[in-house]
Amino acid sequence: MAADVSTAGHASPAWLDTAGRRCLAEARKFTAARASEHFAGRAEGTVAETALPEFVAGGKCLRPLFAYVGWCCGRTESDAALRAAASLELLHCFALAQDDVMDQSPMRRGRPALQARFAHWHAGQGWRGSARRFGDSAAILAGDLFLVWSEQMLRGSGLDPATLARGWPHYDRMRAELAVGQLADLVGDARALPSWETVLDVLRRKSGNYTVRRPLEFGAALAGCGAATLDRLGEFGGLVGEAFQLRDDLLGVFGDAAVTGKPDGQDLRERKASSVVVLAAQMADRHQRATLADLNALGEIDDDAVARWRALITSTGARDRMEELIRERTEKAIAAIGVAVVPGHALGLLTELATRCTERDL
Repeated sequence: MAADVSTAGHASPAWLDTAGRRCLAEARKFTAARASEHFAGRAEGTVAETALPEFVAGGKCLRPLFAYVGWCCGRTESDAALRAAASLELLHCFALAQDDVMDQSPMRRGRPALQARFAHWHAGQGWRGSARRFGDSAAILAGDLFLVWSEQMLRGSGLDPATLARGWPHYDRMRAELAVGQLADLVGDARALPSWETVLDVLRRKSGNYTVRRPLEFGAALAGCGAATLDRLGEFGGLVGEAFQLRDDLLGVFGDAAVTGKPDGQDLRERKASSVVVLAAQMADRHQRATLADLNALGEIDDDAVARWRALITSTGARDRMEELIRERTEKAIAAIGVAVVPGHALGLLTELATRCTERDL
């Protein structure tokens, strides 16, 4: 059992660490049980029974933690509420599995992505047809399972129907926004660099709301928090969510593979129109814009091109400006809440979570 939440103002990091481990354990246990139920004794179960539970492991459980802290804004600790919050980790696994297929990312959380694992299994069987196509198809189906299992875990969490009914509108909105934001992100990748305003709109819909705001509102709604509290938590969550995605975009350009679990400079290699790239283009002078155009014209982005692109972004001042934007949003978010909005222990937890979201190492 986690430490008493009433002490979280003094021990919020330890409380969050314990709650995160519990959420991850619940999500993995549920996945292992469902995978065994559906795949035991079947040919496809050879890899699915292992790969799916392992895919859940290693997550930071940010979305479940925001949901559970949202619950703690209105109610005391509850094992059933923690399981309900943990179901959001399976929703996240759905998003990751399909996102990796769309981006053709070879790695996830320092291990081969799901489509890579399924493709390797196909090749090892000596089957006909494209191993890559098989891997992509299997990963998409695995994502579908995670989506179904997320709702199944939520329904079976132990919360009563009346409590769950308060959360369904927020849960449904979160799922819909995730898909709509992913589509907007694809459109952004397929055209010339979008405007800064467009980039902010996409990152809010694709990741910011889905990572912070909606889980927080979901948990608070389950706990029966009133409209005024939900509004202020929504303001906090929107700002922290933006800062989270701005940090994620910086990691996508400057992050170390040992920290991110993805290849160095992956967003640059994929020519993603991420916030840091768009900001650099807007801040660049005439000479820097010419260099940017040369980099965009390259047929392949190798390690040397990544290094040149990173240096260019830094020289425009975009990297420093991104850090300022992250700090400004985080400070504004924390200022939006207080003991008049949420209990003191929840305020400490929210402040700690905001820091964890926005100060991740590069």
